[in-house]
Amino acid sequence: MMPTGFAGVEAQLWMWMIAMIRPGAAFIAAPVFGAPYVPVQLRLIVALAIGIPAMAATEFQLPLDGIASIEGFMLVAGEVLVGLALGFAIQMGFSAALIAGETIGNAMGLGFAGMVDPASGQSAPALGQLLSILATFLFLAIGGHLALAAIVVESYRALPPGEAWLSADALRSIVNFGGILFAAGLSIALPVGSALILVQIVMGVLARSAPALNLFAVGLPAALLAGIVLLAMAAPVMGEAIVSTITASLDMARTIARAD
Repeated sequence: MMPTGFAGVEAQLWMWMIAMIRPGAAFIAAPVFGAPYVPVQLRLIVALAIGIPAMAATEFQLPLDGIASIEGFMLVAGEVLVGLALGFAIQMGFSAALIAGETIGNAMGLGFAGMVDPASGQSAPALGQLLSILATFLFLAIGGHLALAAIVVESYRALPPGEAWLSADALRSIVNFGGILFAAGLSIALPVGSALILVQIVMGVLARSAPALNLFAVGLPAALLAGIVLLAMAAPVMGEAIVSTITASLDMARTIARAD
């Protein structure tokens, strides 16, 4: 028989576990927090530090039949769904920078150049990785990591545990938001990409006018040089565009948290 002083320990541990589910799921899908180089122990500690005060602001009771029941399973599934939706909305803002880098890299002739992405552990275009790192710096500079924590805490007001199910409109808005950010990634690459297309057209005209010219030996260095110069010139504008996409992704996550 459990001693009287430890009667509520099991229930308290279950409460802590539930408090970690939503922030932990958000951190898995979100950028920076979900990177492989972030220790799992650190994620658990931060998730617990955010989840406990957020849970304290709600009137939550454990299911009568415990977590190992249909009601408990639905509770955990709802928490995971909301957390993943919040983190994925912000992750889409970073995807716009990756799309822009891949588009510019292909126009520069760097489509074959790849490197390991530290955020995902997968191979990614070199230029896309550069813009992804830039997006990470800008995300931290504007306080996006703190905004994510605030959004997770705010979500407990409109979507308390046990009632945390996203509506069909919310899921549809996430899908539509992905399409908008795909277009945003192309718009980020537009200043440099359009100029590089003009360079490719000039190289094509030279190839037609001088068939003996080795286009690969001349065109690739010219495209690389033009791309580097254009990237340096368009860096401030591209940085502002990346900040805009990150801000839009935070606003989308905030909309999901408010169940609007």
